[in-house]
Amino acid sequence: MARDSTRIPVINIEPLVSGAGECLQVAGQIASACRDSGFFYIIGHGVDEHLQARLEKVSRDFFAQDIDEKLEIRMEKGGRAWRGYFPVGVELTSGRPDRKEGLYFGAELADDHPLVRQRLPMHGANLFPANIPTFRETVLEYLTAMTKVGHAMMEGLALSLGLNATYFSERYTSDPLILFRIFNYPPMDNRATESEGWGVGEHTDYGLLTILKQGGTSGLEVKSKLGWVEAPPISGSFVCNIGDMLDRMTGGLYRSTAHRVKSPAEDDRLSFPFFFDPNFNAEVKPIEMNIRPDDDRHERWDRASVHDFSGTYGEYLLSKVSRVFPQLRREVL
Repeated sequence: MARDSTRIPVINIEPLVSGAGECLQVAGQIASACRDSGFFYIIGHGVDEHLQARLEKVSRDFFAQDIDEKLEIRMEKGGRAWRGYFPVGVELTSGRPDRKEGLYFGAELADDHPLVRQRLPMHGANLFPANIPTFRETVLEYLTAMTKVGHAMMEGLALSLGLNATYFSERYTSDPLILFRIFNYPPMDNRATESEGWGVGEHTDYGLLTILKQGGTSGLEVKSKLGWVEAPPISGSFVCNIGDMLDRMTGGLYRSTAHRVKSPAEDDRLSFPFFFDPNFNAEVKPIEMNIRPDDDRHERWDRASVHDFSGTYGEYLLSKVSRVFPQLRREVL
């Protein structure tokens, strides 16, 4: 595992996935990475390479279509489930339009599912393009595979904090909130200024854990103690980072690290963030660790403290995403 302030560590999580081997050793590596940077690569995750290649293929096929074809599954049609396609410039970060287009997915729930019948936001059926027949099965298979990795990683995170491996599953993730995005970043116009050259501006993620598959093009940058550090794609790996809720639970011991995405110079850039988060209705509480919360609001991109928040994860999440899609918020929530 790489260990210095300018490199993001690479951790082999195969013992966590298989349930055999030196899980505590892996947990120790996770602890070091979370305390140092909040970001790390994982290998040994067991997600089929052919499945990943299929996912990239159907994603490129989708984004290569005309805008009218993509808008057939626009987010407005997803309603309260908050699913579907959005064009470049619609999603906001810190009030500024992102230079990316994307697709929102989540756990596939039928109309008669109790949570859907309750009209719980961000729960429901996904929207899939009808003209790409293998898209639906590929995304759903990928969600199943990544959910398995998410459960394994949460066991490793629990062990890294000196807790029972089932700490998070018993309290928050026996039925996790699963959110998945496919983003496409178009090349930056040569006439764009430096401030306009960001696909996504500085931000932190909201929940527990993000597991990111990157395409072959660089762009992700992580805010380290010494400045911004590139996180280029590494073959066979995913990038993991912790979110605001794990920051809150650990009193800032594990920090939700700011990151951003630079627009590509030539070819489009694909990325596939998978968010493994607490149950929507779970009340998120600090872990009893005899640690006084370390308030870093003056260093954070949004000047807000995750330690001031109290309530359910769903309440926190909705307060954030409503700023990302203000028009959709007015129409749906």
